[in-house]
Amino acid sequence: MQPNLSSEDALLLVDVQSDFCPGGALPVPDGDAVIPSANRWIEQAAAAGAPVIASVDWHPAQHPSFAAQGGPWPRHCVQGTAGAALHPGLRLPPDAVLVAKGTRLDRDQYSAFDDTGLASFLRKRGVRRLWVGGLAEDVCVRASALDGAAEGFEVRLLTEATRALSPEGQAAARAEMRQAGVTLVGG
Repeated sequence: MQPNLSSEDALLLVDVQSDFCPGGALPVPDGDAVIPSANRWIEQAAAAGAPVIASVDWHPAQHPSFAAQGGPWPRHCVQGTAGAALHPGLRLPPDAVLVAKGTRLDRDQYSAFDDTGLASFLRKRGVRRLWVGGLAEDVCVRASALDGAAEGFEVRLLTEATRALSPEGQAAARAEMRQAGVTLVGG
């Protein structure tokens, strides 16, 4: 059962993009399994008038996170490519807010709050609670949830709407998020 959302809530879906789903350049195991839960939360948020935000990894072709540039990751979510597109099954409302991250050439940006103006946007909308799902739980979802909590929002991780790169990464990320005050919520 999902809680009733209000205008003091917002839904943040992190990087539900083709490159992070099966067949993509950096697939999260069962990444596309988040889609049904994410869509249920989108419907509920839209019905409540709560903002729906989707972050996207939006890398320039020579991004420093890519292995070819000395980074840890394969080339993924390059601006304007099919892999950078949101998953085609994700049903965002027309007024959804897109937040691009990972655009800088001097460093990576894992968090949807990192140099994007998201915290300011949420405060202007009167948001207190932030419901977070997406990919990958142990990388960008983790960073976004932690930053949201550090910004003073009551962060709720939607466990059925997120997947991790590894079980070990998921366990470590969940422990760190709990320590920071993030609440884990099923459904």
